[in-house]
Amino acid sequence: MINSTSSTDRTVRADAVTAPSVSAKRLPAPRSDQLSTESAAFLHSELARQPEIRPEVVERARALAADPNYPSRDVLKNIGAFLLNSADLSEDRS
Repeated sequence: MINSTSSTDRTVRADAVTAPSVSAKRLPAPRSDQLSTESAAFLHSELARQPEIRPEVVERARALAADPNYPSRDVLKNIGAFLLNSADLSEDRS
């Protein structure tokens, strides 16, 4: 049996209840929904400044594609083991 160590008197005393402070912060009044396109316009302009084709990335991809050891044998073994050990999501588990 668990003995209670707290008081069994659960009545609220009038002196324990206080009115909210006058200095309490008030929540702002709800506003109607607003849409700002400033961020979208900025992102669009930054995207437009970027080149569509980045030669350094293309060259890196070509180098990796030509490398017979990419990805390494260890990476391929780890991915294969992960796939073999993963659950078959096509099976009904209900």
